[in-house]
Amino acid sequence: MSVSGFLALLLALLPSGQLLASGTGNFSTQPGVGLAGPTSLAMMSESSDQCDRVMNYSAAERCAFVKRTPDCSMEDGFFNYLKLAFCLLPPNLTPLTITLCIVWLLALFLILGLAASKFFCPNLSAISSTLHCSHNVAGVTFLALGNGAPDIFSAMAAISHPHTAGLAVGALFGAGIFVTTVVAGSVALVKPFTVASRPFLRDVIFYMIAVFWTFVILYRGTTTLGETLGYLFLYVVYVLTVLISSCIYNRQKNSATNGLQYVPHVPELNSSDSSDDDDVQSMRGGTIQQEYESEYRPLLPYSESTREILLSSLNPVDNRKWRRKPWTWKVAKVVKTPLEVLLLLCVPVVDPDKEDRNWRRPLNSLHLITAPLLCVLVFQSGAYGGVMIQGEFPVWLLILLLGMFLAAIVFCTTTNDHPPKYHPLFAFLGFVVSAVLISAAASEVVSLLHMLGVVLSLSNTVLGLTLLAWGNSIGDLFSDVTIARQGYPRMAIAACFGGIIFNMLFGVGLGCLVQMYDTHSYVQFESEGLLTWIVAGALGSSLVLSFLIVPLSRFHLGRTYGVFLLVLYCIFLLIALLTEFGIIHT
Repeated sequence: MSVSGFLALLLALLPSGQLLASGTGNFSTQPGVGLAGPTSLAMMSESSDQCDRVMNYSAAERCAFVKRTPDCSMEDGFFNYLKLAFCLLPPNLTPLTITLCIVWLLALFLILGLAASKFFCPNLSAISSTLHCSHNVAGVTFLALGNGAPDIFSAMAAISHPHTAGLAVGALFGAGIFVTTVVAGSVALVKPFTVASRPFLRDVIFYMIAVFWTFVILYRGTTTLGETLGYLFLYVVYVLTVLISSCIYNRQKNSATNGLQYVPHVPELNSSDSSDDDDVQSMRGGTIQQEYESEYRPLLPYSESTREILLSSLNPVDNRKWRRKPWTWKVAKVVKTPLEVLLLLCVPVVDPDKEDRNWRRPLNSLHLITAPLLCVLVFQSGAYGGVMIQGEFPVWLLILLLGMFLAAIVFCTTTNDHPPKYHPLFAFLGFVVSAVLISAAASEVVSLLHMLGVVLSLSNTVLGLTLLAWGNSIGDLFSDVTIARQGYPRMAIAACFGGIIFNMLFGVGLGCLVQMYDTHSYVQFESEGLLTWIVAGALGSSLVLSFLIVPLSRFHLGRTYGVFLLVLYCIFLLIALLTEFGIIHT
């Protein structure tokens, strides 16, 4: 509902007549943020995206323009949304086209969220458990990758195409502003608390360095291989800093504990300096939940048949939860259920917290068929789906036959009750499949937003800092606020800053590295004028203000500070939209 409200607000703020106007829009008059080799920079400076001019033509001429313009090919997605908007549907149905595209955009965001939360993150957790990683290492590596998967893959997909690179800059900066203001402000409003001073200052300082580094690259208009690798090296330094500071803290804590004698043990809470009733209720709730679930355990040993195991594994609805949840949760669950069933069919999940590690013999055997087949059909927008071996035998059929052979071996050599020793390998398979699926959905989101930018005459930067940033960050808002309400606001605020550091460094670093590998040249950036500097300046200002205000308030985040952050985001968004529509200009 929040994303729909943001979309409605954006459409309502558009100037009258802009949606269907054939005159020149703001998007066609501003240079786009692009990436290219040094030889094509001059050509890009003349016109960054020829497809932006389609709205200058009459409704009858737009289809022919889209077909003859190479920039309108949009080969990175499964569908050519520009041809869909201007060729397949009549011009008088353009509002209907935009509405359907927005609905499809919401569905893609839902796929991104489900694939990341239900499949990508659990498999990463299983991998870290298999590799015996510590909690600190897993938190700043595997967990950060799982939480930031939609942002990272969206940024990489956007940077890989010259005409959508502005989406990456807008999304990373926009998500940073959204998380450091709206999410952090909401946490402070829900649960005022005293933040851990050293981790907070560490995260803010590292994020300011990453933002300043990106700002310098945008200002210079180019980045080299060394600077791109520097992004990844900076995150390695951040991880080492987290680990070293954690070791120092644990050593000081142990020495202080050993120096005290006959001190009664007090349960340690990670939320704040003083415990409250919420923590007690949360811990009691876990005990009650365990007792509640124990009532449903069968008194006598019961063995499910293979058919029952398969059907129960594909059912994402828990009947016990269904009866206790409100109607809004039930409606959302009904909407998500078809997608969850399809994902359960194709993506294996290993759960190290369960006794059987989520071993489902019939479904896991089926995964050996569906998972590789999905990768072939989805990887790089289905580019390998129609590849023929020596022009006669399709690749997808070979993968299907090999999968059926492996599935038969696993099914015949295992039992329903005990997982095999190689069961952890299914976590790696699930990780690969979910990553390919998230990457494909992110590429589709970028292609769809590019089409909306052309039709609505909006720049890629404003689409990135609004639709793409909101879609990828709404989940962070709900999860962090929920964690804060449960009595762990420190954990929530740490997730705010730790995740966006990873997204910024890996999103730009890996995206530019992949682009350099494909083009064998340096990456060139062109600024979208005033709007780019407003976005960068707003993010830098929010970080500097937090760096100054929080220590001055003795690291206590109260409701006043939360309101201040929310007002700051509203002011930034208003200035960005006024700049986009030409009301504020240089």
